[in-house]
Amino acid sequence: MADIRPLNFGEILDAALTIYRRHFGLFLKLAVVSLSIPALLFVYVAARFMGSVMTQTPNFQGVLLLIPIILLYYVASLVLTAGTVRIISDSYLGRTPRLHDALALGVSKIGSLLAVGIGKGIILFLVMAAIGIVVAILVALAKSGGAVAVLLIVVACVVGAWLAAFVACGYGVTTPVVVLETLGSSFDAFGRSWELTRNFKLKVLGLGLVAVLITNTVPSLVFRALGGAVLPSVPALGMTLTALGYVLPLILTPVLAAVITLMYYDLRVRREAFDLQVLGQQLGII
Repeated sequence: MADIRPLNFGEILDAALTIYRRHFGLFLKLAVVSLSIPALLFVYVAARFMGSVMTQTPNFQGVLLLIPIILLYYVASLVLTAGTVRIISDSYLGRTPRLHDALALGVSKIGSLLAVGIGKGIILFLVMAAIGIVVAILVALAKSGGAVAVLLIVVACVVGAWLAAFVACGYGVTTPVVVLETLGSSFDAFGRSWELTRNFKLKVLGLGLVAVLITNTVPSLVFRALGGAVLPSVPALGMTLTALGYVLPLILTPVLAAVITLMYYDLRVRREAFDLQVLGQQLGII
């Protein structure tokens, strides 16, 4: 049974990768069950319709079909994240994690998670829209304002990017809050997440960026680039490497969810008397 204790930046990443390796088979099953249907639908639509999107007569039917698939993928990713919370929690409690328990928790929380996810998306959209309006006004003024107006545009873009990141980090642990805590309303997760991340938003940002890089950006770009490079000379190997560039991010998705979960534990330990007994009670195990 592991201890729940404060973790530094590197320890959270190391613990997430360690838990992922220890329960790789279970995480792989969870990812396949959760994400296989939207992933296959996306591949089908991409193969069937998207080849004409870049032409002069794009197939908008394919583009429209992507919208519900993207929404389905998002819902599936919420189930996966909630299931990851359960697997990690069971591991900390010394229990044997089971796929059934992970999926059951994810499905039981899907309504609340979806409501919070949509709310978070609306908030971030409004923030980005406000930033865009300010930048657009400054661009219009720049036509007659010279270097000073250009400088203001640059400053506005930097401040806007910081504001968007600040808000996103403030709501960075809403998912584990919804999964593990008893809330009066699902939307209480916003205030709860904001309070937990107070004075730790830079750490949340850093962990989020590094986790996305190692689970999605780097493996995707590296294998797709390698596939494109060897495709002309060794087509079979090129296609295999390119396929890995799309598949690996799906397989590594639980690592990102594990980082978010461990970050949530870390914040609660630092601010509250959060221990294994409290965790077990919140999961209905103890």
